[in-house]
Order: sequence, then structure tokens, then C-alpha cells
Amino acid sequence: MQPSPLTPQVIEPRDPFQEPRREACPWCGSRRLRTRLRAADPLRQRPGTFVLDECGDCAHVFQNPRLTAEGFAFYHRDFYERQLEEFTARVLSERAVSRRHRAAAHKLSALPDPESWLDVGTGHARFPEAAKEFFPYTSFDGLDLTARVEQALLEGRVEEAHRGCLTTPGMAARLRSRYDVVSMFHHLEHAPDPRAELRAALTVLRPGGHLVIEVPDPRSVFAALLGKWWFPYGQPRHLHLLPLPNLRAELETQGCAILVTDRTSPHVPYDLSAALTLALAPAPLLLRAMAAPALDVAAILDHVLAPLLRHTPFSNAYRLVARKNTNAVL
Repeated sequence: MQPSPLTPQVIEPRDPFQEPRREACPWCGSRRLRTRLRAADPLRQRPGTFVLDECGDCAHVFQNPRLTAEGFAFYHRDFYERQLEEFTARVLSERAVSRRHRAAAHKLSALPDPESWLDVGTGHARFPEAAKEFFPYTSFDGLDLTARVEQALLEGRVEEAHRGCLTTPGMAARLRSRYDVVSMFHHLEHAPDPRAELRAALTVLRPGGHLVIEVPDPRSVFAALLGKWWFPYGQPRHLHLLPLPNLRAELETQGCAILVTDRTSPHVPYDLSAALTLALAPAPLLLRAMAAPALDVAAILDHVLAPLLRHTPFSNAYRLVARKNTNAVL
């Protein structure tokens, strides 16, 4: 039955923080989509549900509907400025984070000695601080959405601080061909358009320069076992989770040679402890205090099992090192 023209039409207000839902994969265009995850904001317990879809053809995982620019700015600012460091401290000590950065820098020390290095999504620039031990003659700059990068400049961890994104209008053009190395540690999953982010990263690289990317691995067995409690799902902050074959093929298409793919050393030993911490986030303070011994056991298991798990499909992250070809045109 058609509604009468006199019947008032009820129009649902559009959520200003979410775009319309996509019917096709943003990576390959396939319409073979399945819902992989539905989850509320696990840390702040706000109303609403966020959805991650997976492409049946290329296995790309993406937020659908995606946050708008306004929504992304809101959640990114709120999470990073208020809660990320507090949460991270509960599952990874400052010493553990420092060891991770130092181990990554040591792995990368085989790179030709770079003159200039841009760390994208640098935060407080803890990676540049650790990397200076292995690259004492390298000038490290940082780029980040938040004011943390400006504080890092004041505290001497970077020599230049850039506030924004590589895809911020004018940013890549201003930094064109300035850097021998560009690193993105757990940054690309936040990018609204990963392909555009990669193009911008290659724009600021000199010919023959190196791009270092580390991201969560959506194919980790922990993702299937822990579901919405798998911390790298990161809703609503993480917009894309890229399988390694997709990222590798894209970089080759954009004129890069893939030098290193590493699924072992980037593994972060926090899956069990982070999942339990997320599950307990809405619980009363007394219950969380009573669960402290269980959290300690989970953290111990994470670290005891890590040497084995990082060599298996349980590994939760991967790293890729690519070289921009000297004849690449961007």
C-alpha cells in the first residue's frame, strides 16, 4: 500500500559521525561482503554499534558505515587525548613499549644510513627517540594528528613537528622528496583512504628511499578467537585492516620493490591481557580490582607464549619494508 500524500513522512536523521553504508569493497570493488564484526565502543561504552565488513574476494576488512571526517576527528581526539595511554599502560609497561621500539629500530638498522626520516603517526615520538641509538646521524621528523608531536619537538625527540596527515591538503607537496625513510607504525589502519595515504608517503620519499609499514594482521587467529575483544579491531578508530597480500600488491603497483615482509618480530604480546581488560572495562571498580590477579596471569601468558606464537598464525601484526623505485613517478 502506498502512503497517502497527506501522511507525514518520518525521515530518520542522518548520523553526522557516519557516512552512508557501502555496498562494495573500497579496495577491490567487489560486492561480496560479509559482516565480520559488530561491536560497541568497548572502552567508553557509548550507545551505538560499529560494523566491520570483510570482502569475500580480496579479504579486505573495513568499517562500514565509515566514520565521517567529523566523527573520526572526534573519536581520535577523545581516545588519544584521554584514554589511549591509560589503557596501554595497563597492558604494556613503558619499559615494554620502549623495548618494542628499540627492537624495531634494531631490525631496521640494516637500511642504508638515511639522512632524513619521517615517522608518521608518531605520537610522543618514542620510536624516533629509540631509533637514534642505531641511526645517530639521521635527522628524525614527526607527523601526527595530535598536539603530542609538538610536545615531542619541545622535548627534543624530533627535529621538526608536522601537525596533521600526509593527505592534509598541501602537506605532501610541501614535504615532497624530503625523506630517505618514511615509517608508519600502526598508523595505516586509521587512514580513511589507505591508497591515498600510501601515495602521499611515496611522494615525500626520495627516489630509492624506503617505506616502513607495520599494521595489525586481520588474519591473526586471535582475531577469530577473541572477536570484539581483540584489541586491534580498535573500533571505532580503525577504519581499515589490510591483509599483507593486498598491501604488497598495492605498493608494487605504485612503483615499489618489496624488500622485507616480517610476521614474527612485530607481534605485540598483549592479546589475552588486552581482551580481558576490555571485557572488564564496564565492570564496577570493585570487580575490576578483584580481577587483578587474572589480568596478571593473562599478561604472563601473553609474554610466555609470545616467542612461540609470533612464528604461527596467531601473530597479530606484520611489517613490510619497500623501496621506492628510482623511476617511480608520483
